Amino acid sequence: MAAGSAIQIPTRLPLLLTHESVLLPGSTMRTSVDSPRNMQLVRSRLLKGTSLRSTIIGVIPNTSDPTSDCDDLPSLHRIGTAALAVQVVGSNWPKPHYTLLVTGLCRFQILQLLKEKPYPVAEVQQLDRLEQFTNGHKSEEELGELSEQFYKYAVQLVEMLDMSVPAVAKLRRLLDNLPREALPDILTSIIRTTNQEKLQILDAVRLEERFKMTIPLLVRQIEGLKLLQKTRKSKQDDDKRVVAIRPNRRINHGSITEDEEEEEDHDDVVMLEKKIRTSSMSEQALKVCLKEIKRLKKMPQSMPEYALTRNYLELMVELPWNKSTKDRLEIRAARIVLDNDHYAMEKLKKRVLEYLAVRQLKNNLKGPILCFVGPPGVGKTSVGRSIAKTLGREFHRIALGGVCDQSDIRGHRRTYVGSMPGRIINGLKTVGVNNPVFLLDEVDKLAKSLQGDPAAALLEVLDPEQNHSFTDHYLNVAFDLSQVLFIATANTTATIPPALLDRMEVIQVPGYTQEEKIEIAHRHLIPKQLELHGLTPQQIQIPQVTTLGIITRYTREAGVRALDRKLGAICRAVAVKVAEGQHKEAKPDRAEVGEGEGKTITSPRLDFLPLDCKEHVAEDAKPESISDTADLALPPEMPILIDFHALKDILGPPMYDMEVSERLNQPGVAIGLAWTPLGGEIMFVEASRMDGEGQLTLTGQLGDVMKESAHLAISWLRSNAKRYQLTNASGSFDLLDNTDIHLHFPAGAVTKDGPSAGVTIVTCLASLFSGRLVCSDVAMTGEITLRGLVLPVGGIKDKVLAAHRAGLKRIIIPQRNEKDLEEIAAHVRQDLTFVLAGCLDEVLNAAFDGGFAVKARLEHLNSKL
Repeated sequence: MAAGSAIQIPTRLPLLLTHESVLLPGSTMRTSVDSPRNMQLVRSRLLKGTSLRSTIIGVIPNTSDPTSDCDDLPSLHRIGTAALAVQVVGSNWPKPHYTLLVTGLCRFQILQLLKEKPYPVAEVQQLDRLEQFTNGHKSEEELGELSEQFYKYAVQLVEMLDMSVPAVAKLRRLLDNLPREALPDILTSIIRTTNQEKLQILDAVRLEERFKMTIPLLVRQIEGLKLLQKTRKSKQDDDKRVVAIRPNRRINHGSITEDEEEEEDHDDVVMLEKKIRTSSMSEQALKVCLKEIKRLKKMPQSMPEYALTRNYLELMVELPWNKSTKDRLEIRAARIVLDNDHYAMEKLKKRVLEYLAVRQLKNNLKGPILCFVGPPGVGKTSVGRSIAKTLGREFHRIALGGVCDQSDIRGHRRTYVGSMPGRIINGLKTVGVNNPVFLLDEVDKLAKSLQGDPAAALLEVLDPEQNHSFTDHYLNVAFDLSQVLFIATANTTATIPPALLDRMEVIQVPGYTQEEKIEIAHRHLIPKQLELHGLTPQQIQIPQVTTLGIITRYTREAGVRALDRKLGAICRAVAVKVAEGQHKEAKPDRAEVGEGEGKTITSPRLDFLPLDCKEHVAEDAKPESISDTADLALPPEMPILIDFHALKDILGPPMYDMEVSERLNQPGVAIGLAWTPLGGEIMFVEASRMDGEGQLTLTGQLGDVMKESAHLAISWLRSNAKRYQLTNASGSFDLLDNTDIHLHFPAGAVTKDGPSAGVTIVTCLASLFSGRLVCSDVAMTGEITLRGLVLPVGGIKDKVLAAHRAGLKRIIIPQRNEKDLEEIAAHVRQDLTFVLAGCLDEVLNAAFDGGFAVKARLEHLNSKL
């Protein structure tokens, strides 16, 4: 290694051909081996050898090993380095290869190539020992001056670095302990040099020449460090950069050098530390971040954990720990905004105004946790956005439908690959404030899986007593969510876990009445559709009677989504007529219309009627072909009025008909009211009897509760058959004597369950056995008992609105549900007649014209005499 060292290497050495790097004596290099000859060298020599001599190989730089055994060896570089193989690691991915760790011993010169296969072997001559004798006549003073000059520059370079780094301190000790002759090779392999410069140092066999070539490289490195320190002179002392001393790696031509990249990364780390210290995060979070930034400074950039730690710190800096928006607390202005954005929804508006009023009185009020429950299309999501607009807060929506992993809520732990924070923390990062309005959409559609229960993870988020210290798995520090206004939406509370439902303030959002839908259509939906389709009110008019026709004949829903789609279809059809009219106006007239002919709007598809639609085509007009008619048709007169004829042309035949009276034209049919997540619905119950063995058949995809209600109903009627004079076909009061009963609930593809159909089943069977018709304008709901009592049920408002939409006039409800009628709009209550029933006698009397006759019982008077 040094000139005075007694290193003896074998005269015959196997050769390892390298092309990407240069190994100098005294340095260590890691190289990859994947070519055929080099692979054979490792297998035959290094892996099978048992002596120290077998681990010594010759490393030839600047020479590529051919990719095939059949190819001839290229010309070998004259000078090589004898090396000791310290470590061999094999791998099969992405292809079979070995990774060698070799340490340079001394130079040698190839005298003769002895063989090429299976790997090259050459006769070599050790040059470092020869140099000792050939340079013996050199003036010691001349070499001493070069040696001292080199040593001075080497010490200067090392002292410019941070001596607290263990690698720098070790290098400083090596400068004093190693022979001077070994230093040029060692320092050349450490400082920033190119492969060509290292190759020149390797070829410098004479010691004097090596000193002279290495000194300029040291001077260049010293000048670079001085320039770097000069640019950072104005920075604080703790911003000093620790220069990592490591072997230079290959850098592509035209790319940024590694040192420049390290400097930029170090500047980013310093800036990141400043942001952490100046941020307003909590004391616990600041302590964790400072600990992580210290680890980041000592961590090599090549480590995978470097990027993970840096991403974590950047997220901690970006989170809004104390940044918030100022609420707009003007109640009058808030009421105007809510009324302009949404029609009806008085409960929701009242709750928001109450929150604003309390915020005026108390500044540190915790954000409420609301849950809007109602059918689709009633505006639950859009009202959340309006609440944020009213308060002047940021709005963020989190869709929870189908989420089955608790990590979506709490985040992943940073030990996992690809870890990230949960949706709550990610949403706070997105909005940039700590008091936004979070809309947790479809909270009733969360799912469970092997990854946990997200509904259970929401317990901490939606608990006012716990969310002030919400801990995300990724952050691993507490974050305050108490100022966030959480709004959850759901179609039903049946699928929400009770523990989660208990943490939320449930506000029911029922469906709209027909009058409310008309107002919503003309205030919001029609203007929106006109803007979307490029139309103006001067081009199309949709009267309220037409809107009512769309609501009653083409939609049957609690919300207004289907209504919005139908209005969009009308606007598209009108846009076609308007565009065709403009095209015809632009064409030159090809024929004159006769004076005896009138003007009309003709179309092969649509029948639009303008406002002044009293002109007709003259009877004496000659029939023309469709193409001639299209050419001679005049552009439509504006505005185009949409009437029922146009609705039929655009939307097709009506989808829903008022079939109530037609279906109640025979005994054994009654109308019930049902609640679904999509709103209230009317439900027909049909019954028939035939000769049999006394069996009760139930069809219509019924649940267990509804089946039990049917058995309760038949049992009550059988026990009261004599009282109401109900008989079977043979005149017997035993209704099931030689008689089978079949109960059917139409819409068999829809699952039905619940106790509220009890009174409807009783009325249907009473109509069947008495032979009387149920009133065609009566609907009913209520649970029954075996003693004939009528118990209260839920969803009264939705059921009443469904009956109102169907045109029914009288509704029978349990007496204990009278309090629920206050939630129904006054104009709906005026159109309906409510019968409050406490027992089945009252239900039957109200369901049949003239009441339901009860056989009078003779009272027996006992004499006291």
